[in-house]
Amino acid sequence: MEGFHHLLKRQRDFFQSGKTKDISYRIEALTSLGDMIRSNETEIMSALKKDLNKSDFDSYITEMGILLEEIRFTLKHIRDWTQPRKVKTAMTQIGSKSYIYSEPYGIALIISPWNYPLQLAIAPLIGAIAAGNCAVLKPSELTPETSKLMAGLINKTFPEEYVSVVQGDAETTQLLLKEKFDYIFFTGSVTVGKVIMEAAAKHLTPVTLELGGKSPCIVHHDANLKLAAKRIAWGKFINAGQTCVAPDYLYVNKDIKEEFLKTFKESINELYEDIVKNGEFTRIVSERHFNRVTGLLSSGVILHGGNSSKDTLTIEPTILGSVTWADPVMQEEIFGPVLPVLEYDHEAEIIQKINEHPKPLALYIFSESKEFQETILNSISFGGGCINDTVMHLSSPYLPFGGVGESGIGAYHGRGSFDIFSHQKSILKQTTTFDLPFRYPNRKDALKQIKRFIK
Repeated sequence: MEGFHHLLKRQRDFFQSGKTKDISYRIEALTSLGDMIRSNETEIMSALKKDLNKSDFDSYITEMGILLEEIRFTLKHIRDWTQPRKVKTAMTQIGSKSYIYSEPYGIALIISPWNYPLQLAIAPLIGAIAAGNCAVLKPSELTPETSKLMAGLINKTFPEEYVSVVQGDAETTQLLLKEKFDYIFFTGSVTVGKVIMEAAAKHLTPVTLELGGKSPCIVHHDANLKLAAKRIAWGKFINAGQTCVAPDYLYVNKDIKEEFLKTFKESINELYEDIVKNGEFTRIVSERHFNRVTGLLSSGVILHGGNSSKDTLTIEPTILGSVTWADPVMQEEIFGPVLPVLEYDHEAEIIQKINEHPKPLALYIFSESKEFQETILNSISFGGGCINDTVMHLSSPYLPFGGVGESGIGAYHGRGSFDIFSHQKSILKQTTTFDLPFRYPNRKDALKQIKRFIK
């Protein structure tokens, strides 16, 4: 406890020195962060392999590649983002000019999960640095090799009073939350998100919560079934389904359900059969999570896959049929390589059922009909998603990523990352060339003059 208090004092003193606000310092820090990732590619891939059995391919495209693109995009735009932004001035304030200044909050606490242990720790750090903050990172204890490596690399790259990594379990997180931070960024479950928000409320600390939920994927009767099957299989089973925006269940139009399922099984075999056989499929992070996910296999009927190994903590890509909303697999976010399939007749059924449940983090639509696409988009509230694809919206620095309702608060990536770690300070600069007399109460016709401007 005392150690964290001392760390925060050092970071607060460093922040007050004004060094982190210097644009050149921010650019240098972001450049160093990118160099850190590039020069330690082999070590990062090795750590991810030990923690989650991730392949080099998955490690690069889902962890390092996304971060390097985010850093590149931020470096390209940071000078523009940090400039005061001039906005229009109301007619009643004639003679003045209005600006919005983006200023850093101070010290940011970033609590990251285990499913993408590098990406989901460093991505928000990019925004925190770009905005001019100091930061404390708390990575997951469930991926110890990656957390340990990240702590060592960050320690070599940045002074502790600027960016620091604190390792530990849930008790460590609770101790950190007792301290007063200026901003808290959390990625994880809805349950823990509520704990984070409760702790933040004691200090009135603003938060971003990147949570999850059951993200639906809809396959309409006019979808390109071959492409839909391949893109859904990729988006669902990458990282063994341990992705917050992975399709959590399928809604397939009953007219094409059998044809789609046949194609879907073929796509799964094409993409993952050899990987599973060779032992290269990403494993479930812990025995507790393995038991939870395999316990869901009793829902409905297994249409494909279903095999698992407790020794290696692996579950092969699995499709479940004959599933209802009352089954256990539909009561919680699956967060594993298991995909239940529901069928529908009309879009009204989909809209009603999805809206009866918490707002999802993502939603995916496979259809060639613009009318159908717009009906779904305008009728269901969700964080973000894709039309005729899955997951890819997450990787774009031009698209803010975040949830709504129980799936999260706030959005980041690209300009969004800079904005959430910045306070928008409004400034009005008034002229001294003249003074409008009717603003003062001692002028007899002041009210009459004011009403000329305000009607």
